[in-house]
Amino acid sequence: MLSKKQIQSVRALHQKKFRDQSATFIVEGPKLLDDLFKSEFEIKQIFATADWAASHAAIGGRFPEIIKVSPAELSRISLLKTPNQVLAVVASPHYDIHDFTMPDDFVLVLDGISDPGNLGTILRTADWFGMSRIICSSDCVELFNPKVVQAAMGSVFRVQVYYTDLVAFFDRYAEIPVYGTFLKGNNIYREVFPSQGFLVVGSESHGVSTALAEKITKALHIPADRSQAESLNASVAAALCCSEIKRDYLKSC
Repeated sequence: MLSKKQIQSVRALHQKKFRDQSATFIVEGPKLLDDLFKSEFEIKQIFATADWAASHAAIGGRFPEIIKVSPAELSRISLLKTPNQVLAVVASPHYDIHDFTMPDDFVLVLDGISDPGNLGTILRTADWFGMSRIICSSDCVELFNPKVVQAAMGSVFRVQVYYTDLVAFFDRYAEIPVYGTFLKGNNIYREVFPSQGFLVVGSESHGVSTALAEKITKALHIPADRSQAESLNASVAAALCCSEIKRDYLKSC
């Protein structure tokens, strides 16, 4: 049986301030745990139903002992409407922008993304297209927000996400092209992308901020075809841009 202290300590992680204070976050569900086990993330605690624990009795090694809980107890600490067999408390890695190194391909840059589902989906997109780093403005949603973790699936363990002042960041990389998504700009389907650069995707409601727009070297536009829609979802725009960038990269290989 879970103690009151155990329940309180896990439930506290439902709130950002306690995730920040403890430098831990929650990961839930068998699929996410499978991806977690393949990563280098440090697992602090594992709470699981008897069936899941029995099927994972041999995990051992660097992982903590499984704390067996009833479905009702799991429900008390879970963030999900329908708790799913297992929950882990995991140490939050800190990606310091001063340790960032520019890769030989494109890096996604997110400006003011506030919806956790969008950030999680963008992480999955970056992971799919082999982009292992994302730079976020300081006002983007928190990486280890539970909805981000769920939406990102295992990609949250494979993509490094840095938070910083983007204007100051781009001052360090003045020689590298910076593309940005706008309602007006070059047709993305006619653009020929270089092998290396930055792709900036703006917030869901305001797009790329005015201050950051001055750092964009080429504006991109995803043309609509007889549509009355005002704009594309930020995660959809990111996916379309990543696909076009990767298309040009593969052509050059």
